[in-house]
Amino acid sequence: MLSRADLWPKRLSNAAAQRQAGGGWRQRSLLSEDDACIDFAGNDYLGLADDPRLVEAQAAAARRFGAGAKASHLVSGHLDIHERLERRLAALTGRPRALLFSTGYMANLGTLQALCDRHTSVFQDRLNHASLIDGARLAGAPSRRFHHRDLTNLERLLARAPNDAPALVVSDGVFSMDGDTADIAGLASTCRHQGAWLMIDDAHGLGVLGAHGDGCVGRAHGVDEVPILVGTLGKALGSAGAFVAGDAALIDHLIQFARPYIYTTAQPPGVAAATLAALDILEDEPERRIQLFERIARFRREAATLGLPLADSRTPIQPIVLGANARVMRWAERLARAGLRVGAIRAPTVPRGQARLRITLSAAHDDDALNALLDGLAACQREEVT
Repeated sequence: MLSRADLWPKRLSNAAAQRQAGGGWRQRSLLSEDDACIDFAGNDYLGLADDPRLVEAQAAAARRFGAGAKASHLVSGHLDIHERLERRLAALTGRPRALLFSTGYMANLGTLQALCDRHTSVFQDRLNHASLIDGARLAGAPSRRFHHRDLTNLERLLARAPNDAPALVVSDGVFSMDGDTADIAGLASTCRHQGAWLMIDDAHGLGVLGAHGDGCVGRAHGVDEVPILVGTLGKALGSAGAFVAGDAALIDHLIQFARPYIYTTAQPPGVAAATLAALDILEDEPERRIQLFERIARFRREAATLGLPLADSRTPIQPIVLGANARVMRWAERLARAGLRVGAIRAPTVPRGQARLRITLSAAHDDDALNALLDGLAACQREEVT
């Protein structure tokens, strides 16, 4: 029998062995300043992360306010630059107010923890991001999972829920591994019919979709349709952090009860300044989004000609589902040798048997970069045939 002192090492070694045996062992890629790979794995959809205007805005704010905010928003860390950013994000998304969080994960955890308890009925799309699933668990709220984008299934589950318990429907706006989008209007109609609230995490839609880059919810669907809107700043906007947007009652509630907001140091002021610069560029340079969708259309057209197994996505997330873990890793390594970085996604992030290359496109990718990617994918195909 193992002693108590041996139980933890044994538990860790067993977990590692199981993950390795299943072909899902994760490893970090160490990047340097000299890294020459073309990045088709990140979420910098508008090419803003390296924009010198964001870099200078961040540096200037750091020189003025310091490198960090020094305290939480509720102590002494809520600066004028945070307040300005919250107002800009509220205006972008057509909401009365917005509230900054340090990360998207924290925004989802904090919102669900503050709104839900064991008496709340939560309904989540089967492909929702892990942070949404974890947020409901943290709150102790039982989650029912409806079939992906299946409004009929959702309606049936809602109809069976207790009428004396508040109901919350939660969905990604753009699904991060498949690249498809939620039916926002359909979800809102179903929630209205069943008396439920709707929460959308528009992490991958903000800055990309919508008439103004306001996402798949934004100004097209107001607080009456989508009372709770979450967005992130570290993807299309190129900086870091996240926010929740909604009416005054929602934001005041989160300030009072969202523990990840209350007990976390506020976002560094330089990051807030970089995001403000990104919002200026989003407004002033709509051609970036036009360029992005031109890249998406070209990639899909030529990838289809190659016979690649494309998913039904019209967003920058373009997964190529290859099935087996070993096959995905083989293709990703072949592309890396060609100077192309793509995401190799395996279970448990996606269902077993649906391992994929997660290719993400950016307005910063030029024709040469796309040519290299398409040539690399064609070479992977040829290598399998020979």
